[in-house]
Amino acid sequence: MIPGVFDTLRARAAQQPDHAALIVDQGESGVRSVSYAALIARAEAIGERLQQDGLAVGDRCGLVAPQGAGFIEYALGILAAGGCFVPIPDDTRGEALRAFTRRAHLHQLLVLPRGAEKAEPQSLPEPEPVDGRGDAAFRALGPAYLRFTSGTTHRRKGVILGQATILARLEAANRCLGIGPADRILWLLPMAHHFVVSILLYLRYGASVLLPASAMARQILALADGEGASVLYGSPYHYNLLAKDRGEARLAQVRLAISTAEGLRADVARDFAARFGVPLRQALGIMEVGLPVVDRGDASEPGALGRPLPDYEVWLRGEDGRPVADPTAPERSGEICIRGPGLFDAYLEPWIPASRVLVPDGFRTGDQGWLDAEGNLHLAGRRANRINMAGMKFFSEEVEAILDRHPAVRRSRVLAREHAHLGEIPVAEIEAADPAAPPERKSLAAFCREQLPSYKVPREFRIVEQLPLTATGKLARVAQETEEH
Repeated sequence: MIPGVFDTLRARAAQQPDHAALIVDQGESGVRSVSYAALIARAEAIGERLQQDGLAVGDRCGLVAPQGAGFIEYALGILAAGGCFVPIPDDTRGEALRAFTRRAHLHQLLVLPRGAEKAEPQSLPEPEPVDGRGDAAFRALGPAYLRFTSGTTHRRKGVILGQATILARLEAANRCLGIGPADRILWLLPMAHHFVVSILLYLRYGASVLLPASAMARQILALADGEGASVLYGSPYHYNLLAKDRGEARLAQVRLAISTAEGLRADVARDFAARFGVPLRQALGIMEVGLPVVDRGDASEPGALGRPLPDYEVWLRGEDGRPVADPTAPERSGEICIRGPGLFDAYLEPWIPASRVLVPDGFRTGDQGWLDAEGNLHLAGRRANRINMAGMKFFSEEVEAILDRHPAVRRSRVLAREHAHLGEIPVAEIEAADPAAPPERKSLAAFCREQLPSYKVPREFRIVEQLPLTATGKLARVAQETEEH
């Protein structure tokens, strides 16, 4: 019998019971260390209680909990009970939470109030089966994790990962990352959106996870330096925040700093490296795939994601369905397709087994990319964000990358608008860095003309109060339904 995810964590705790699994910053009270033995014992007790409350193997169990040790304990408790863990963002309340429970077809829901030690089970009606077979096909997957994609360009999908899928994904990723008991990982990302090839991976391979008490750079860096962080895992937002700190922290023991969740701007990477002497490594994380591409220090060109990991095949699909003949130039981009271990098992609603998605091309990401001469993958943009102006094709992301460099721009979004003669033209929405002093449209146009071909310069600039974001902080390309928040 193949061991489940929690079985591997239990085995790790048996190997190193007194080793710190979690190191929790409690502010003025100092840090609290939670050993592997204590964490597993706590999770097993939670799992037993959930089983007593009726959670059966394969049941979908949602968790609303604030960032921190309690989130991890209850997530592991659901896995210990054999349930399928469904993370829900902590700010999901009221009708949005009720809609989420319906869409995820939850059997149980746990809500851990901020500051509380015990989660409160919520009363739910019996859910409808998801697969047309009374949940038999769902349970046959050995489901362990269900999370909805961010919904950047499409309606959010419920991605199901089985026990064996997760273990294969962790093994493939760690052949590159090399996480082990000597590592101390500074955790910065929201746990409701990042948990598998991160928290589960770190615990599977015996590392200690550092949990900051604050989102302030000075407190985060104090914990990292004081506890000897060796690995950082965050988004460009976090690294930009840390780079601006002018304190005494040096991150002297950091061996690896991974940037994920969104594209890493060259200025953020440069500023972080200048401040701490630590290079930022990009990683391409995909909910349906895992971590197939990581910069291992061999990406010489700015913006490169790195080379595919050894276990994965990454190829570029042309519009004719065949591999792009010469993918080593931005103008010869193709859709990024991926084959390898740990690819997802099914979509929840509507029910779609992965075999219907992954054959014959592997996972089609919807992202357009190209490969440089060294074999490093670059993102050009999403196919859905491509603008075709009089036969000249380009991506919204190319223009946004320029606009976002303007000192008066906080964030931009470029969209295609139909045009009677040109087919499509680019228009830009601008969120000002200072709402009281928004940038002038002439200034924005001149700034773009200096760095872009004329056909890529937006024909219209709209100043908006705030651009819509997905639950994970990415630009929303389409309007999100209330139930998907």
